[in-house]
Amino acid sequence: MATVRKIERDTCDVLGEGALWCARDGAFYWVDILAPALNRLTLASGAVERWAMPEPLGWVVEHAGGGFVGGFRSGIASITLDPLMIGPRTGPEAHLPGNRMNDGKADRHGSIWCGTMDMAEAQASGSLYRLGSDGAWQQIDAGYHVPNGPALSPCGGWMYHADSGRRVIYRFCHDGHTVQDRQPFIRFGEDDGYPDGMTCDAEGYLWVAHWDGGRISRFDPDGALDRSIALPAQRVTNIAFAGDALDRMFVTSAATGLPPGEFDGALFEVDAGVTGNPAHVYSGPLPG
Repeated sequence: MATVRKIERDTCDVLGEGALWCARDGAFYWVDILAPALNRLTLASGAVERWAMPEPLGWVVEHAGGGFVGGFRSGIASITLDPLMIGPRTGPEAHLPGNRMNDGKADRHGSIWCGTMDMAEAQASGSLYRLGSDGAWQQIDAGYHVPNGPALSPCGGWMYHADSGRRVIYRFCHDGHTVQDRQPFIRFGEDDGYPDGMTCDAEGYLWVAHWDGGRISRFDPDGALDRSIALPAQRVTNIAFAGDALDRMFVTSAATGLPPGEFDGALFEVDAGVTGNPAHVYSGPLPG
């Protein structure tokens, strides 16, 4: 049975998300979208730090030149810490002021893949975008209620991306520059909750967080359920492997919409018994 440990800290998250291991800093980062805030857990010391953000922040990725790029409600911006500095924000959806960034990751080619969604979750106005290493935006897919993921297979040939509102995870063929041939890969039933953040392990299996499902699950490369690990939080949101050996799994959760409790909105470390893949960095120009 897997061991699940709550990380002790002063503040729980309203909506924890955007899990990222940063080997450069020896730290695990994650966002609280609705606070809004950016959190850092330094693995060597166990210290947790938190920075208030100017608007909802869906994700962060490392930038090749140092610092981070963050996906804010109104677009992307550079972020540096110690001291905190945030650059000008720019994005592909100035015509959709009700939308925000929700989840995103960099790939091995230095691009960012990210999703947008209606902040009120009333319309399917979200899209999947690619921000290339040349700084150009490309709309890849549209019509999302709540986009989550993406996750990239270690072989580089597949990308997984969910529409949580439809309880479906799609699989795309990925060639490094674009994705194509979108196919439904995993469908969640009502008892499963909703597919949320996800990541691939070193064996090519897909780990998925269950919003309103109280667990994380591992699926094999054909989409069959391998196993599930229960967590004491109801709304589990994202997963990332961390540590020098990528053998420490951290899992975020949310407290939004729930009565006050000990575990909802907590950060957990899970002994999953497998290792992950290194996080990639964005190599394109900084906005502004």
